[in-house]
Amino acid sequence: MIAFENVSKFYGYNPVLKNITFHIEKGEMAFITGPSGAGKSTLLKLMYMAELPDEGEIIINDDHLSSLNMPQIPLLRRKIGVVFQDFKLLNNVTIFDNVALALHIRRLSAKEVRSLASEALKKVSLRHLADSYPQSLSGGEQQRIAIARAIVGRPLILLADEPTGNLDPDTSLDILTLFQDLNYQGTTILIATHNRELLGKTVKRILKLEGGSFAGEEIG
Repeated sequence: MIAFENVSKFYGYNPVLKNITFHIEKGEMAFITGPSGAGKSTLLKLMYMAELPDEGEIIINDDHLSSLNMPQIPLLRRKIGVVFQDFKLLNNVTIFDNVALALHIRRLSAKEVRSLASEALKKVSLRHLADSYPQSLSGGEQQRIAIARAIVGRPLILLADEPTGNLDPDTSLDILTLFQDLNYQGTTILIATHNRELLGKTVKRILKLEGGSFAGEEIG
């Protein structure tokens, strides 16, 4: 499902990721951990082609990313949902419209948009807030909306970048439980985090980055 083969990324002459190799199987949930600056966010960006590797090969659902042309990139991104650390919600539109935005871009019918957006909000238990605005929600609720937006198109893969970084421990545990529920439903999930307390509550694979290099793995 996800494969990195000897992947390296440089910013100028500075290596951010060095010779990274790992595999995530279909339907697996795993974590990438490491201190700030270890390369976690860059690694995720490479998967949805917000960044390009300087060396090595990345394979997503049998697509070799190095062989994709520009028109194929949006098709790749439809297979991948991304949960950003800072939520990236639009404060001037409702929760429903935040979640439905990607569906409108794909030119789905109004009926399909209503159905899929309502389904995504139901999965994060916030359908009752569809007409609210982001600034009226708690941090945990905003994170749930960000997750709903990421899964609204029923992606095969869900990537999350420090999804509990701004949340209290109880809310962080709720978000982890939500990810586990989505994984049980078949979504392949990769979460980047340095939250050791969160990692201590999982029995999933934990891939470790240190200074841009792969430093082994363990089971939480």
